[in-house]
Order: sequence, then C-alpha cells, then structure tokens
Amino acid sequence: MINRIQIFDTTLRDGEQVPGCQLNREEKIEVAKELEKLGVDIIEAGFPISSPGDFASVKAIAEVITEATVCGLTRARKEDIDAAAEALKPARKPRIHTGIGASDVHIKHKFNSTREKIIEQAIWAVEYAKSYVEDVEFFAEDAGRADLPFLAQLTQAVIKAGATVVNLPDTTGYLLPHQMHHRISYLFEHVDNIHQATISMHNHNDLGLATANTIAGIQAGARQVEVTINGIGERAGNTSLEEVAMILNVHKDLGFTTGINPKHLFPISNLVSNLMGMPVQANKAIVGANAFAHSSGIHQDGFLKHAQNYEIMNPEDVGVPSSAILLTSRSGRAALRHRLQLLGFELEKPELDKLYTRFLLMADERKMIHDEDLKELVG
Repeated sequence: MINRIQIFDTTLRDGEQVPGCQLNREEKIEVAKELEKLGVDIIEAGFPISSPGDFASVKAIAEVITEATVCGLTRARKEDIDAAAEALKPARKPRIHTGIGASDVHIKHKFNSTREKIIEQAIWAVEYAKSYVEDVEFFAEDAGRADLPFLAQLTQAVIKAGATVVNLPDTTGYLLPHQMHHRISYLFEHVDNIHQATISMHNHNDLGLATANTIAGIQAGARQVEVTINGIGERAGNTSLEEVAMILNVHKDLGFTTGINPKHLFPISNLVSNLMGMPVQANKAIVGANAFAHSSGIHQDGFLKHAQNYEIMNPEDVGVPSSAILLTSRSGRAALRHRLQLLGFELEKPELDKLYTRFLLMADERKMIHDEDLKELVG
C-alpha cells in the first residue's frame, strides 16, 4: 500500500523569520506560484495578525492560488483567528492554523498557565476557527518536550473539537529520531480518535536532526510534513522540503509518495535563495553547488565509468543541468583526460602523463583548474 504524504510548505511564514530575509508582496506571490507548480499540498502564506503587510500578502496569495490549500497562522486568540479568516476569504481551499504551547516549560514560563487551562483554550481556539473554515489545523507548540500523557490528552481534545490536522512540532529541535518515533507511536496507541485527523511533523534543525526526525515521524504514522525550501527558518532552520521529497522518492521501499515534481526543486531553491539573499551552502543535500560535483580522483574515475558508482540520483531529475567534474590537485588522470576531450584535445598516454605532472603543479598553486587553465597547459 502506498501512503500519500501531504507537503505543507512554510517557506513564506517560518522561512521568512530568518533575519534580513523578508519578502515583499510581489515576491511572496512569485514564490507561492512556484510552490504550487512544484506540487506542494498546503502553502502557509503567513501570520496575518503580525502586520498589515503580512495580512495583505496572505490575502493576495489566497486570490491567486487555485490548487493548493492556503493557510494562515494564528495564536489561540480571537483577534488572530479573525484576522486569518478575513485574509483567507478569497482562498478556494482555506485553512486556519492555530495553537498553543504544550510543554510544561511553555505552559509555565511563556503562558503562566496550567495544563487544564491550556486544554480549555485549545478547544476554544479550534471551535472558533471552525466557525470560519472547515479545515482547521492545531499546533501543540514544543510537543517534542511535552509530557506524553498530557500531549495525548490535548491531541484527543482538539480532534474532538474539530481539528482536521494536529501538528506536533519539535520546536527546539531537541529530539533524537528514535524518540520522535516513540512519541508519535505512543499517541497512535493512546489517542482514541487519532485516525479522525492527520498527524503532522514540524521539526526544527537545532541539532541537525530535522529531516531524520521527520522521516521517523512518518514511519510512526504522521502523514503531513511541514517543510521549507532550502531548510530555511527560525534559528538553525526547518526540515528541508527537497530532502524529505527525495528521501521518499529514492527509498520507494518505504511505501510513501508525495505530489512533488522533483524537476522543480533546483529552480525553486535558486529562486528562494536569490530573493531572500540567503546563499545555499555548497554541500547542501540535493540543491547545493557540490551535490552532484566530483573532485576526488577515485570518485571521478568511478563516476566516469558508471555514474551510479557515486550518485544515487540523476541530477536532471531534481532540475540540476548535469553532474560536474571539478579539477583540483586531488583529481586523477581519468578526470583530466575527460575534461581535455570535452575541449577537443585527444592525448596519447605518454603525452597525458607529462601533462598530468604539470597539471598537479598548477592545481597546487591555483586550487581549482578551469577550462582556460587547461588550454594554457596544452599550449
């Protein structure tokens, strides 16, 4: 049986919380349209109550998106929910995403409240949001550190109140993958009505485990993942959309599928990076500049003989034009011969051996050897 995973993209909400990476309305609309083309199921367009500009952007996105669900974030407050409902009026498929803290740390130190009052407020927020839209998602903030029996009680209560999706965020990126799997499994075993809602993962990357925790959550029963392009977001960022999509694509044995068209991953990565002025690190999985680049002589030789020796994905499948052979002092004769042939130079072995010695001296000095350097070498 193939299980469909819903892709909830929060690039325009959580992703935009990166300092200095705010987008204007036109840029947000451009990204939203590309997200819909990519095949995401839900676009979290913003936090309408936070500013007039964000309200206007959510409304503008709701007006132009035709296939994906458009979602607005709120706190468990009347004014927040009212603002989101107003901004989402033009949406064909509106969703209100409301919630409150679930861990004792948040309950005590952020809300100065009690577990009982938190449940009451959560139920009220879901029911109030439900009076505006049918599709209501509830987030239990800091679920990763929440007391499990209480989290089960809260989950059951909001589903009974009408929540169609329950988001269980690891807000601080604290959990290990086996702990995430255990928490989600526990909820499926102890929440009587859990199958009446979709369970969602929203994991932060403070310890570099966001993607691993998201996959663990899926394996335990979650069927929605909350992700961003390039993994951008608050602090160390969110789960990376491209990583989750391609893990499920490569590991078809897991039995999960998404609506993502992988060929759009690299183009939208570049778009978001350029608009936000936030470079993608070169060794970033899937979309980094070096993700399909080979510089070690052993790797280059193996790749040239058969690409699958060192690549588990075709670059074209994720929108990358081609793999790259980078020439450095770690490169071998096979890579040098390959690049020379591309430039139209066919050298016999004795000539190649002589040139390779000079190539290494040049590479030690210049670090990276480009086509113009090779032409200079050949003379």
